[in-house]
Amino acid sequence: MTTIENDKVAYVTYTGTFPDTGEVFDSNVGGEPLQFLVGHGNMIQGFEQEMLGASEGDTREFTLTPDNAYGHHRDEAIQDVPRSQFPEEVDVEQALQDEIPLAAYDEHGRPMQFKISAIDGDIVKVDFNHPMAGKTLHFSVNVVSIRDAVPEELEHGHAHGPGGHHH
Repeated sequence: MTTIENDKVAYVTYTGTFPDTGEVFDSNVGGEPLQFLVGHGNMIQGFEQEMLGASEGDTREFTLTPDNAYGHHRDEAIQDVPRSQFPEEVDVEQALQDEIPLAAYDEHGRPMQFKISAIDGDIVKVDFNHPMAGKTLHFSVNVVSIRDAVPEELEHGHAHGPGGHHH
């Protein structure tokens, strides 16, 4: 029987809730399964660890503390940025009011999501913490299927959809 292990592609359906309130923060139940290449950093560490050894048809329930999920909220991830650094088309007041996530690029060209947490005159306080940082998360996961990764997926470090990669 095939089990979830490194270099396998797992297909799962899941529901994520906040254990203190039971509020659902994410779910793909009733939709397409989430696919991920195991052992290549595509999932939060704790999620992947909890799924190791599961077989097709298995259901796993687990709770992840911030240490095994998105980490703790870090004060150093909050920065003051001059309003002039934002493109004119970005309405910082609206982004603050509606808690709209924005994106920037780091020095390596990778996208980084952030939110505006305060505005003080010409200074905009931006928060680069992951929106789920500091949160304990509960997951209910069903393993739909598992397959061997193809060499191209292993080379690229992520699972490819039907018909190959699209990047």
